Amino acid sequence: MILLALSAKRTVSAFTAPSHRLLLPKWTQLYSYLGTTATSFDDGKRPFQITTPIYYVNDKPHIGHAYTSIACDVIARFMRLSGREVFFLSGTDEHGQKVEQTAKSKGMEPQEFVDSVSINFRDLLELLNISNDAFIRTTEDHHKRAVLALFDKMVENGYIYLDNYEGWYSVRDECFYTESELIDGKAPTGAEVEWVAKEESYFFKLSAFQDKLLEFYEQNPGFIAPESRRNEVVSFVKRGLKDLSVSRTSFKWGIPMKQDPNHIFYVWVDALTNYISALGYPETGGKYKTFWPAALHIVGKDILRFHAIYWPAFLMAADLPLPKRLFAHGWWTKDGQKISKSLGNVIDPVDLVKKYGVDQTRFFLMAEVSFGNDGDFSDKAMITKVNTNLANELGNLCQRTLSMVFKNCDKAVPTSVGPFTEADNALLASARELREKAAAEISVQAIHKYVELMVRIVWETNKYIDEMEPWSLKKTDPERMATVLYVIMEVLRHVGILYQPLIPEAANKILDALSVPKDERTFSHLDDAFRIKEGSVIPKPEGVFPRMEMPVEELVNQQS
Repeated sequence: MILLALSAKRTVSAFTAPSHRLLLPKWTQLYSYLGTTATSFDDGKRPFQITTPIYYVNDKPHIGHAYTSIACDVIARFMRLSGREVFFLSGTDEHGQKVEQTAKSKGMEPQEFVDSVSINFRDLLELLNISNDAFIRTTEDHHKRAVLALFDKMVENGYIYLDNYEGWYSVRDECFYTESELIDGKAPTGAEVEWVAKEESYFFKLSAFQDKLLEFYEQNPGFIAPESRRNEVVSFVKRGLKDLSVSRTSFKWGIPMKQDPNHIFYVWVDALTNYISALGYPETGGKYKTFWPAALHIVGKDILRFHAIYWPAFLMAADLPLPKRLFAHGWWTKDGQKISKSLGNVIDPVDLVKKYGVDQTRFFLMAEVSFGNDGDFSDKAMITKVNTNLANELGNLCQRTLSMVFKNCDKAVPTSVGPFTEADNALLASARELREKAAAEISVQAIHKYVELMVRIVWETNKYIDEMEPWSLKKTDPERMATVLYVIMEVLRHVGILYQPLIPEAANKILDALSVPKDERTFSHLDDAFRIKEGSVIPKPEGVFPRMEMPVEELVNQQS
């Protein structure tokens, strides 16, 4: 991902800043500012911007796009329910040589092609019940203005010069690689590479930021997560950074430079700017003032270097504050195999939703793997996990509790509630502690641990109901039966409210079944003042999670 500058640098009259100036005259003040804004990831109070990467439109969405979007959505919903002001951004990356080539192969103009593909990503977000506040496309005029403004600032500060490059280039990755990075003649990602002959290009002085980046990483150890990814980035930067080509002339599908229209911006200058162009940059009021620096960029591990090295350097070069945190998640395999078109095992998230349901898909992808690690998808694993945790444990708990209430308590929340026992108070205490524990896990993007907390409280409640046996108490102690049922309903109220970020549709069905008012479902309502109201009429219980059966083809595969 490093570009080789092969000829002597020369300044260009179109750029007024001298190319030899490597340090910003106000760097000390800027760096001090950056240190104060990015030392801690999140203060728990300020407005919260969270972003997916913008998805490249060369093909239709796959499981990786769904995974990133759901993770961001869980965090965004959690923050909103916590009372935070949130700006959740997603979108599509629509320029580049790969798009130009694909459009040509289909007999389409590039704009026509990206229009037809971008809508698939927007539709996927809607299908998955993703609550993004904005969807940006890099072909939009306001984004182009932001790219030009950012570049102008880098020029003004002396970080751009004209030169020539040549080297190995991967069209699929939209990235250059050095000879030492190639593995068996291919990019580290497995993509084919081609030798690009000497071509004029504008370069960004990335090498000037090596020490500044290392210093920033050291002062802000939480900037890159998980720690293993941070170590990779630090190690990469320590090996040395070379200047980066930021323009191309060999193809035309991109944003033209106003100083030199024969050049278009290299994809990463264009793409990364979306995080601020969506906030109105270069205007620095409004959304930009409210939300920048962003609280959290979530990306796949394959594009971490671009976000952890190029993006901070661009921002430093333009006198702009850096985002608070980058989190890189892992990749998915299918039945233990790498996912690829050639193997025919690509997982279409639309098909997953059709087969299993939206909330079931969201739950499995967040629950199955530690967020940050790689994960493996199989129909068997999904069906087993969803049936166990959702249908058998949560769904069955709701159904049997509410059926008993409906049948034995005049179709309403019990009114003859007696004093709570030690066991009652212990379970209620677990429910009351859930918000704080979940918030701690979400604050460090440990989404899988948040899911584990939710699964555990349901398991504890099932254990409680089995020990209390309210069906037996119906005959021996009706008041105690009513108390037990009330305790379970109150715990389920906490569960329903706290499950909304993960399984929003099902969680709200549970809250509807408990007759929790729609305006009492935020985390501020997880207080005894808003506990289940005795005597509230409840609807006839209906199942929330139907059990899933193994697809016929999966059963055949297992038997063969």
